[in-house]
This record gives sequence, C-alpha cells and structure tokens, in this order.
Amino acid sequence: MKALSVKEHITSMKSQKNSFQFNRLLLLGCIICLAFSCVNDTYDDLVENNSTLILKWNKAYDEDNLANSIIGLKWTFSYVGAYLPYNNTGISIQNNLIEIDIKKLGFSADAQQKLNKLHEVIISSEEYQVTGAIDIGRYISLLLGAPSHYYEITGLPYELSDLLELYNLNTERGYVTNSGVSYEHRIISFSEQNGFNQLFFCTEVDPITGEIFEYETVDLMPNGQVRFGIYNKDGIRINSTDPAHSRAGKTAKCIWCHESGIQPLFSKQEDIDDFLPYLDLKNILEEDRRTHRNSQNSLNDGVNFQELQQHTFAELLYISFMEPSAERLSLEWNLPISEVQNLLSQFPTHTHPEFTYLGELYHRNDIDFLASFKGLPVSSSIREESENEVNYLD
Repeated sequence: MKALSVKEHITSMKSQKNSFQFNRLLLLGCIICLAFSCVNDTYDDLVENNSTLILKWNKAYDEDNLANSIIGLKWTFSYVGAYLPYNNTGISIQNNLIEIDIKKLGFSADAQQKLNKLHEVIISSEEYQVTGAIDIGRYISLLLGAPSHYYEITGLPYELSDLLELYNLNTERGYVTNSGVSYEHRIISFSEQNGFNQLFFCTEVDPITGEIFEYETVDLMPNGQVRFGIYNKDGIRINSTDPAHSRAGKTAKCIWCHESGIQPLFSKQEDIDDFLPYLDLKNILEEDRRTHRNSQNSLNDGVNFQELQQHTFAELLYISFMEPSAERLSLEWNLPISEVQNLLSQFPTHTHPEFTYLGELYHRNDIDFLASFKGLPVSSSIREESENEVNYLD
C-alpha cells in the first residue's frame, strides 16, 4: 500500500479519508471477484447445458421407422462406451425430434466432458441455429466417422505404450500368414480375458524384412463393447490404416466388421517357429470370443447383444445420411420432393452395394451445398481413409 502510506505532514483528517478510499477499493475488488465468479458459474451452466442435444430424424427409406433408428442410436452410444442404464436411457422423443442427455446415458465423466465440447460446436452450427436440431445421421457420423472423436470419447490413449501399460500380455504369441484384412503378415499378442478386460495387439510386419508398418488394437470396454485403435509404426494414434498395407480402413469399419466381438481366424495359417501353432491360436480366439459373448448376453443394461443384427440400424443411420435419397433430402431440407429432384437433376445416382433397398442415392459430399443451411462438416468417408477428416475436440 505504498501509494496510501501515512506521512507525518498529513493531517489526521486526511489519513481517515485515505482509509475510507482504501476500503472502497477493497469493496470494489470483492465485487469484481464476485462478478468473475458469477461468470464462471454461468460458463459452467452453459457447459452443463451442452449435455442435452436435439436430434432430428428423417425417414430415409420405405421400411425406415423411428423405433429402429432409436435402437441404432443406442448402439452408437454403446460403441463409444455408454452403459445405457435400463431404467433411464436419457433419450426422449417428440414427433421426429429426439432429445438426448448424456448425463443419463452412462458415460464416464471424461467422456461427458468430450461430448459436451462436441455438443458446444454442434449447437453453434448454422444447422442447429436454423432448425433447432442436428440431423441424427450427421450426429452419428460425427461420433463414429471421425476417429479423433471416437478415440477421445472412448478414452483410447494417444500413445500405444500407454495402452500397453494397462495390460499384461502373454509371452505366447500368434502369427497370421493369410489375413483376410491385411496385405502383410500379422503378429498377434494378447492378454488373458478377465471379464470385460482384455487386449489384442496386432503388429503388421513385412514377412521378409520384419519391418513394422503399423499396429492395430482391440480391447474390451466395461460396457461389453470392443474398442479399436490404429497406431503408426512409432506407436502414435492415427485415423486409418495405410491402404498400401491393409484394407481395415477406419475404426468405423472395424466396428462394422467385428460386430461387437472378438474375431476368430477364418482361414488356415502356416505354423511359424517360436509362435503358437495355428490350431492353438484358433482355439484361443474362439474360446475368448465365446466367453466374451456369454458375458455380453448376461448384461442387464446396454444394448441387447442377443439381438446382434440390431447393430445394422446404427450403420443405416450414417449410410443413409452420407448417401441420401431425394425423399430423405426433401424432409431434411423441408422442401417439396419435386423441388429437390429439380435441384439434384444434374447429379448422378447410385445404389448401395450392401443395402440396395435404400433406392437411388446421392453422395452427401456432392450435394450438401444445396441445403438452405450449412451443416457441420463431417469426414468425407465414414469407414475408409478420408481426404477431409474432421476433429472438433482439438
């Protein structure tokens, strides 16, 4: 308080006046601190409010219905780690609008924080500001089709070494010479299964030189789902496998292919010295798969693993969004079908090779600019390496 120090020539009256001024400054400081506290409380409230989000469902094909889309939405949440408590799923419906509350879906605190951040970006988007909702297909595409989002929400470590520290790998390893996915040979390491706790660690190697190209991981999450990771040769998390060495693609393709389970060997392998014989590795994988499936089927909360094909409803949500029909776009853009068809007249159509019943389709990347509002961009491909990869959690 050097500026307010008392000097000998200052009168007693002046001293009292300075003391009064100091008290005023002190009070003002308290008010400012209180104001900042209120701002922080307000910010916390805003972050808390981001736990809820409105999704819009748009009928995509003749047999499509809201009930199946809700099942697909639940499978999506399960894929990224939600427990989905049986008595309170955090999902409510009014007409074609779906309100979600991630606080009630059984996500970890860290996952909720990441989802809150993503929701904040979504709520600020032009689509949400104009329509009051985000298309459910766009939302699913942001969760599953953006590997950075999937990794962060599921909590997959950025460095492979940090993931490996969580498990005790067996000294015995398998060797795959004839993979249905990789163009290279694969070394399979794994830990023992203990409930929903197990890691499979795959090293892609050149069979001649032994050079390592990349790593893929599969481990079990507490909600019964499997979590997928892709790492480069330096053990750093990446978005997709290198198509020169593997056709595994992105994590969404892993989810689609594995169908929430541990994959067995589908073809005969050569026996390689110092590695498990082919039949021993095959039996281990089949037993782990069987035990894991039994554990999944015993769960009371979450998705119904006994109705495994329901996972298709999740895939249809992002497929019908990324490859929409004119009818779906009519609902999405709130335009008459004739006007949509006129807008799309210069664009070619195609049919989906797996789901031909979706009808004549367009590519989202070609026609999204025609919408009267701008939606939050998604990755250019959900399953394969993307030319444009989004990450709103940086």
